[in-house]
Amino acid sequence: RMAAAPPSYCFVAFPPCSKDGLVVFGKNSARPRDEVQEVVYFAAATHDPGSKVECTYIEIEQVPKTHAVVLSRPSWLWGAEMGANEHGVCVANEAVVTREPASESEALLGMDLVRLGLERGATAKEALDVIVALLEEHGQGGNYYEDGSSCHTFQSAFLIVDRNEAWVLETSGKYWAAEKVTEGVKCICNQLSLTTKIDAEHPELRNYVRSQGWWNGDSDFNFSEVFSLADDHLACCSGKESLEKQGGDVSAQAMIDVLRDKDSGVCVDSESFLTTSSIVSVLPQDPSFPCVHYFTGTPDPSRSIFKPFIFVDDVKLVPKVQSPSFGNDDPAKKIPRFQEKPDRRHELYKAHEWARSLLENDQDKGQKLMRIMLELEKQGLEAMEDILTRTEVLDPAEVVDLFYDCVDTELKFFK
Repeated sequence: RMAAAPPSYCFVAFPPCSKDGLVVFGKNSARPRDEVQEVVYFAAATHDPGSKVECTYIEIEQVPKTHAVVLSRPSWLWGAEMGANEHGVCVANEAVVTREPASESEALLGMDLVRLGLERGATAKEALDVIVALLEEHGQGGNYYEDGSSCHTFQSAFLIVDRNEAWVLETSGKYWAAEKVTEGVKCICNQLSLTTKIDAEHPELRNYVRSQGWWNGDSDFNFSEVFSLADDHLACCSGKESLEKQGGDVSAQAMIDVLRDKDSGVCVDSESFLTTSSIVSVLPQDPSFPCVHYFTGTPDPSRSIFKPFIFVDDVKLVPKVQSPSFGNDDPAKKIPRFQEKPDRRHELYKAHEWARSLLENDQDKGQKLMRIMLELEKQGLEAMEDILTRTEVLDPAEVVDLFYDCVDTELKFFK
């Protein structure tokens, strides 16, 4: 049996389930316990004709223009677990296991496709088109983990969201199907979830599965049933009920609460896996309001805080949530790969390690610190609520240092 995929959870809530014309997106990224995730920003850029871009394992053609993106990513790779672009598009991926073994040959990782979709797509549908075209051209494959001793490979699923709609995209090799979502709550996790409602698909998908003998062409075409191993495709979503229970009130806070829930399994803290980073994004359906993206940049959302980021020109960079760079000396870039593991911890990650040992060794002090942190988070959420409800247009100068200042304040509390 293939290794289990890490149990990440992604959510989106649309009106009427979410608050005041907002689309709310969230993801917990479950990864190997000791892996460091960083939060990085890349400005929009133009590229010369013929230029190439080096992804995690392979080089591909660059496009003439890439959008500004903010990403939460395992710091050894090029792509991202989740992120957003300046046009209010959010993408998150899931590793999934299908009846087709994932390729060990180095190609694009699902995480590379997250970043490529964000850099090249100005709407959710454009990002979807980008991802499936690149999948067709380059394929997916290669090690999902920074592990020199064995190759862990998976197929990919994606949740792709903008201010108007979301697409659930599920893939196996270069074959794919997608469902469009415009209302209610949707959750994806590390199992296939698409059934018979398919709004777009690979043109050869049905011929291919017939030729494999996986579908006879008579019954309804059910993507999960056709591609899952045995009965893997169960309704996986523990957090969906909690979001639906909110009635029409899913807000950033409600999404954060769901991501923090260990009892439901949404917040993963197991022997092999940990929620190493989390994101919540609030996308107002009215385009005159800015989108707000909250990142933890540290493991375990139940003891991390969500800090807001808003896209503006010249946004201030935040080195304290960026891992050290090893350039071409990085063991992830040399062949054979991952022969050693450098220390990738960033400053905020180290501060959190200290806080964790405090929480474990001195409960009173630890809980007091957590209360202060949550108060800080609440102030951020309230300030953003104010920006999303006021009538005057946001002055970019007001938020150019927003994420920087939140990280800085958080670090001061740890000192």
